[in-house]
Amino acid sequence: MSTAQTTELKLDFDTPQFLQGLFANDRRNLAYLEEALSLKTVTRDGWISFNGQAPAILIAKKVFEDLEAAQRNGSHISTRDFRLAVDIAHKSGETPFNSLSTIKLVGSRTRKAVSPRTPNQLEYIRAIQGNDVTFGLGPAGTGKTYLAMAVGLHMLKKRLVHRIILTRPAVEAGEALGFLPGDLKEKVAPYLRPLYDAINDMLDAEEAQRYLDEGIIEIAPLAFMRGRTLSRSFVILDEAQNTTREQMFMTLTRLGEESKIVVTGDGSQVDLKPGVRSGLHEAEHALGNIQGISFIRFSPSDIVRHPIVEHIVNAYEKYRQ
Repeated sequence: MSTAQTTELKLDFDTPQFLQGLFANDRRNLAYLEEALSLKTVTRDGWISFNGQAPAILIAKKVFEDLEAAQRNGSHISTRDFRLAVDIAHKSGETPFNSLSTIKLVGSRTRKAVSPRTPNQLEYIRAIQGNDVTFGLGPAGTGKTYLAMAVGLHMLKKRLVHRIILTRPAVEAGEALGFLPGDLKEKVAPYLRPLYDAINDMLDAEEAQRYLDEGIIEIAPLAFMRGRTLSRSFVILDEAQNTTREQMFMTLTRLGEESKIVVTGDGSQVDLKPGVRSGLHEAEHALGNIQGISFIRFSPSDIVRHPIVEHIVNAYEKYRQ
């Protein structure tokens, strides 16, 4: 019985350091490539060679060319980036990593620009930019809120909106915030901490504080949205699975002229009392076919936290099913 014919391809790069950067300076990533594509690699000095069947070699060539273009555009290739590029190319034959790295949001002298890390994240950013209402749905760690914040800050700096409004339901407090000690900021800080963290990660401390002090960025519990009309605003409703049907309807109808709203949530993490239907669940069914409203659904493969988080999410999903 004859074996499939193998072939060999050699790629040359400027320096050994440049080549090593393409696989995150970790030869274990080359082993990952070898296992995924059933080929062998040899690298020395500034070159790398692939030995295997022609289709696999073509995929490996595309992966390295895509990562090369991304690195020349200023991207730093991490282990996760390399393995994601391999996975996507292996499954679909596409190599979109460089197109991800060309999107750069916010950024400053002391803060790295924000770029999408997966094709779904790229689609999400484009959906936010192209629609008035965008729903980002999926598990924790997929960048739903973080990327929405980055787009909002980018639009704010471009003067496309006048302010950013961040809100989420304070379910643990039952929205009875008047009974909590302190002023408004102190009352809601524990529930809105992730939003503050995102701001501080993208903006210099002085700039972030100025935006907050001047109300250019407003962070408030959902209960404080009632009765308002939000014009020239970028609104983020976070943890939307914990809104009631009435709260979701109220928030979506606050939108004024030249405004956008991004609704993020994970339908598997509802903390509402038994018998209370999630407003996010209703919105998914009621608004699915309306022009100007986009639904982007993330999966565990979009998780950009510690790699073990993806395995945890997958394990829980399998166990609960």
